[in-house]
Amino acid sequence: MKAYQQGWTLRRRVAALLGVVVVLLLGLAAAEAAVAAKNRENIDAVLLKTGPLRVEAQELMSVLLDQETSVRGYAVNGDGSDLEPYREGVKREQDLVTSIRDLSADYPDVRRSLDVVEQQTAQWRTQVAEPVIATVERDGPEAGQALITDATRQQFDGIRSSVNTLQEEILTVRQETADRVNATSNTLVALLIIAALVVTTAGVVMLISLDRILIRPLAALVGQVREVADGDYRHRIEGSGPPEFRRLAEDIDQMRMKIARELDEVREARERIEWVNSQLQKQAEELTRSNRDLEQFAYVASHDLQEPLRKVASFCQLLQRRYAGQLDERADQYIAFAVDGAQRMQRLINDLLAFSRIGRLTTGFTEVDLNKVMGDVAGQTEAALQYADAELTWGEMPTIRGEEPLLTNLLVNLVSNSVKFRRPDVPPKVHVSARLVDGEWEISCRDNGIGIEPEFADKIFVIFQRLHSKDAYPGTGIGLAIVKKIVEYHGGRVWVDTDADEGTTIRFTLPALEADIEAARAAEAATDEDATDATDATDAEDATDPAEAPAAEGADGDPAGVGRQPDGEAREEPPAEADRHGTNGGMKETVG
Repeated sequence: MKAYQQGWTLRRRVAALLGVVVVLLLGLAAAEAAVAAKNRENIDAVLLKTGPLRVEAQELMSVLLDQETSVRGYAVNGDGSDLEPYREGVKREQDLVTSIRDLSADYPDVRRSLDVVEQQTAQWRTQVAEPVIATVERDGPEAGQALITDATRQQFDGIRSSVNTLQEEILTVRQETADRVNATSNTLVALLIIAALVVTTAGVVMLISLDRILIRPLAALVGQVREVADGDYRHRIEGSGPPEFRRLAEDIDQMRMKIARELDEVREARERIEWVNSQLQKQAEELTRSNRDLEQFAYVASHDLQEPLRKVASFCQLLQRRYAGQLDERADQYIAFAVDGAQRMQRLINDLLAFSRIGRLTTGFTEVDLNKVMGDVAGQTEAALQYADAELTWGEMPTIRGEEPLLTNLLVNLVSNSVKFRRPDVPPKVHVSARLVDGEWEISCRDNGIGIEPEFADKIFVIFQRLHSKDAYPGTGIGLAIVKKIVEYHGGRVWVDTDADEGTTIRFTLPALEADIEAARAAEAATDEDATDATDATDAEDATDPAEAPAAEGADGDPAGVGRQPDGEAREEPPAEADRHGTNGGMKETVG
């Protein structure tokens, strides 16, 4: 108190208090060290001797049970593999007995119990286990089972009782050692309590000294910070006490003002985003409703227009057949125009109806073998191929998940397009191939036809979009739109390869099966492991990808393993008839 009145500084008072505490704690530490050393010896005995002894005694019981179970199983089945646990158990038993004997050097009662167990186990093995094994090997399982009697079971029960006695002796030793640990631990705890009292007393004195200087200003600052943290970002933070606290309060207040400004900006941005989201939601709902109305309109219009168009076409054809040559030439021409217009309108309606059904009338996805699909495609396009003296080939195709009718329609449209847009006096050749790229099958349909200019590559997939007049190339201009919709319905994408040197190459992707992806990864990993130096890596990069071999061969030849349209004699067929054969299910190929 006198020192305080004389104006001791906080540092001097803290140093004096700490000096007294250090002296007291050093004395207590010396006493605690002596008690702790004794306690450590007792703990080591529990952890390193009695604890392992208990575990190994339990394991010994388990090993003996495994031996007895193995012998009984061998006597029942006569299977030599049933003896493996017995042989391993004998080896493990010897290791455990040796270990227990070493750990129990200071515990004679435990060693005597172990000797009894070892003696009884040897007798059981000599009198029961080995005779049963020998009998089974010599006379079979039935003779071995006859040796396993109640007496042999009681003999093994005696072993079990002896092991239990051994475990009880170990528990007794462990308990005695644990009692000694408790005694030394209690002494150590008492010393620690004394040390804690010393530290607590020193802390109380220091707390009283520092309360007015540090704690109260700090508590006031914390309270203001919590007000800000609770959301009152307009609350100004003011500091008190030491200069360090005042500077800290100023820095926190600067940070508060910066956060408040940023929160205002975030709030404004969130309001703008919510407004934009509400507008987007309204537009999405409007678009969904519009699409639904358009699909319904296409479906209803297609059905409602069929009957009057059918009637118009029928009567126009009837006029054409009955009055052909009886009217003047101009009348015959007008009737022909009417018949042609009605037929083209019917094709347009049928294609529009088929286009609207994609994805709406579904049979569910199944695993589809595209090799089989290509066979169906070859059959459906056979007439058009023979008429144009065309050749259709394909490489090894994958199996994917999808709808087989839609995939067949997709490939029929592509093949029909390739045959339709052929060059004069050049036999059409169409080749379909597939390769795995980034977890997707990329399927290509390449021909040697008239080709497509790059600026029209995206235009051809638009519904009713044509690049040529209907007189030059027949069709409704919806086939490639159907192709695009089928591909997107299966989760893929379609495009025109503008880098093709000749003809047209249309590529589209379809998701690959997980098994195909894993197989490709395994093959890639095997290839990476085989690459041992830079030269090998360069050779691997220059090698031809097997998946691209069919595409590289092209329609100009017959690659190995390539399916081909069966040869047939070319026949003369009117263009209109060939155009009819190029249609599948009312979906006609588009002009591309």
